[in-house]
Amino acid sequence: MTSSDAPPLPRRVRALLAELRDRAMVCDLYSQAGSGVYHDLSLTDTQEVRELVGLVRGLPGPVLDLAAGSGRLTLPMLALGREVTALDLSEGLLVLLKERLAQAHRRFAERCSVVHADMRDFSLGQRFGVVVLGTSSISLLDEKGRDALYCAVRTHLLPQGRFLLSTLDLHAPPEQEEAEFVFTGGSGRTYRFFERRAPGEGRRVVAILPEETEEPLTVFTTTVAVLPADQLETELAAHGFALRSRTPLGDQKGRHQEVLLEAEVAT
Repeated sequence: MTSSDAPPLPRRVRALLAELRDRAMVCDLYSQAGSGVYHDLSLTDTQEVRELVGLVRGLPGPVLDLAAGSGRLTLPMLALGREVTALDLSEGLLVLLKERLAQAHRRFAERCSVVHADMRDFSLGQRFGVVVLGTSSISLLDEKGRDALYCAVRTHLLPQGRFLLSTLDLHAPPEQEEAEFVFTGGSGRTYRFFERRAPGEGRRVVAILPEETEEPLTVFTTTVAVLPADQLETELAAHGFALRSRTPLGDQKGRHQEVLLEAEVAT
């Protein structure tokens, strides 16, 4: 995506940047600089963890954790006594994961392989009983990227293996194009979270501002696709997957409704 076709940031963020000018900077949330913010927020985000770990517990075989980040799902799955391969494209987040593994029980590190790779294009030379893609990370991929992901997952699944992935169904009516929330990270630091979702765009823009007085102020942003569960079910079927279950998670009345999908290769 070029700067010319990138969707605009939320209005309040644009106004703040205009006011601060050279006293503020914009940074990609998934860059090296943004990895610390992403990790801090992930430490207090327990959405889907219990449900995903519960499904993994009942499925045999090694686990592949895609877009593993700093280990939000990796460590709970290691706590089940499983062999886990954690794959991510962000070197910064993988450094944080390795630090957490070094501080955890020795057997966690022994049973965890950390891989720097793109979830759209990887070849690990083994198959897994479970492939996990949590935190709605599939929304980071465009249609071509999702096609490649589905092919890679199929190649790496054992017979009767399961693909577990989550997505967001967005419930807000069109007049609620923008929203603002406040989150507290694991460090105790507070963040302002802005979201813009224009009707018909098929994507949402997120901006995160740490609550701090230091300058320049850094605004961490990302643009992700809007991928309703119905759309992902259709895409999975087109790539040879059969849906096993569909589970709504969390508050079903909020702006976002997270949905957990469980699929297997169709026979």
